[in-house]
Amino acid sequence: MLIVRVSGGLGNQMQNYALYQKLRSLGKEAKLDLSWFDKKEQEKALAKRDLELGWFLDLPMEICTPEEKRAITGGDGVLSKVRRKLFGPGKVFTETEMYQPEVFELEEGYIEGPFSCEKYYADILPQLRELFRFPETEDPAASKKNQALIRKLEEEERSGDVTVSVHLRRGDYLQPENAALLGGISTPEYYRGAVRLAKQRLLSKDQSAVRETFLKSDDEIADQKRKWHFYLFSDDPDYARTLHFGAEEDENTVIDWNRGRDCMQDMALMSFCRVNICANSSFSFWGARLNGRRDKLMIRPLSHKNTLTYDPARMHELWAGWELVDRDGSTV
Repeated sequence: MLIVRVSGGLGNQMQNYALYQKLRSLGKEAKLDLSWFDKKEQEKALAKRDLELGWFLDLPMEICTPEEKRAITGGDGVLSKVRRKLFGPGKVFTETEMYQPEVFELEEGYIEGPFSCEKYYADILPQLRELFRFPETEDPAASKKNQALIRKLEEEERSGDVTVSVHLRRGDYLQPENAALLGGISTPEYYRGAVRLAKQRLLSKDQSAVRETFLKSDDEIADQKRKWHFYLFSDDPDYARTLHFGAEEDENTVIDWNRGRDCMQDMALMSFCRVNICANSSFSFWGARLNGRRDKLMIRPLSHKNTLTYDPARMHELWAGWELVDRDGSTV
C-alpha cells in the first residue's frame, strides 16, 4: 500500500490528491493520510489550515487508518523518529527535488511532499477537472455576483475580448518567516512582463490567422484589435485596487466578494478566463489547471521558492504548456 500525506492549504492539498489519483491510475493501491489536520498537529503547524479538500462535492478518497500508517512508518513517536534518523527513512519517501519519477515505482511506502510539478499528473488533468467539483457559494449575495461574472466572461469571449485572471498573493507571504522563502518572486516587473507576453502571444495568433486567409488588408488587421479585461484576484483586494494592468484603456476589475470558505470560488472563476497569470502560488496554478480551454494561455513565475535553483530548459520540460517569466519580467 502507498499512503500520500495531505497537508498545507487548498492548492497543496489538491496537489497531494492529484498524486494520489495518478498512483491509482497506475493500478497502485493508494490511500490518503489526513492526520496533519488533527487538532494536535495543527497546534504545531506554522500556518494552520482546514481540510479544504473535503469542501469539494463528493470527492472520492480512501483514507488510511492509524494502524495502516503505523505499519509503514513505524509510528510518529520519538523512538520511531530517532530510528528513522539513525537507520534511514525506510519506507518513507520524502520529495526533495522538483520532479522525482521514482515515486511511481513504489509499491509500498508513506509519501510526503508538495508534488507541485505539472509533470506528475499532467496526463490526468482532464479527470481531475471532473473530480474537483466546487460547492455552491455559501453567501447568497456572492453567489449572484459569481454567476453574473461567469455570464460576463462568456459574453466577452463571444465578442472577441480577452479575459485575463491575475492572481496577487500577499497575506502570509508577507510574514517574515515566509518572505525569505517566497517573497520577491512575483514582482511588479514579473506582472508587467507577463502582460506583455500575453499580448505578444495573442497578437501573433491573430495576425497568423489573418495571413492564412490572404483576404484581409492591413487596415482590417488593425481593426481587429482586441479589448482586454483583467480580473484581479487577491487576499489583499485593497492593494489590488491600487494597481492597473495593461494599457490605460484596458479594463481592470477586482474580485473581492468571495470570503471565508467561499474563497475557493476565486479558483473556479480564474478557470473561466482565457489567460491565467499566476503568482508563485499553488492556488493560482490550479486556477489555470482547471481551465479546460484548448486556446488558454498559462503564465507562471520561473521560480516558486527562493531556496531552489530553476533551470529554464528543465522547467519547460516539467511544465509543458506553460509560459515562464522571471522576476525581472523577461520571458525564459
